[in-house]
Amino acid sequence: MYFLMQGLVEHHKEIVEYFNHRGVSVIFLFRKNLLRRMVSVLANSYDRYAKLLNGTHKSHVHSQQEATALSSYKPIINSASLISDLKEIGSAAVKALEYFNSTRHLVLYYEDLITNCTKLKDVQEFLGIPQMELTSRQVKIHKGPLSDFVKNWDDVNKTLTGTEYESFLRADY
Repeated sequence: MYFLMQGLVEHHKEIVEYFNHRGVSVIFLFRKNLLRRMVSVLANSYDRYAKLLNGTHKSHVHSQQEATALSSYKPIINSASLISDLKEIGSAAVKALEYFNSTRHLVLYYEDLITNCTKLKDVQEFLGIPQMELTSRQVKIHKGPLSDFVKNWDDVNKTLTGTEYESFLRADY
């Protein structure tokens, strides 16, 4: 598994050539709600240094207690650069799809995985593997409205209200 931030975009020509030569199938997993993504990234980054769970960093948790501990951190989002940051995140996804459009790929959204049980069947079909019931032990960390997880929610709300990103303020699943 690679993340776009791990050099895939910067070295896309070589990687696309390698993927196509080797027959690699690519699954892009994106977030529709870029504000939720931002909160997750900021909280994950904070935990990398704070190590809230017994001195260890965990990006994914397997109990509600661990999820509650990690969700207790409320990042402050820079509202002055928020709209440009969201545009940059969105354009990075578009750019990645442009760069990898010649590969065999599937676009998948995290929110769809959560709300649509047929999406995992689509992934299995895409990968050419037998259909089976899939489960995960992972527990969602930031459940509920984003206003519960952002320290300067009023600033964020004011900044995004009336913009193309306003729907991110309320979207939940």
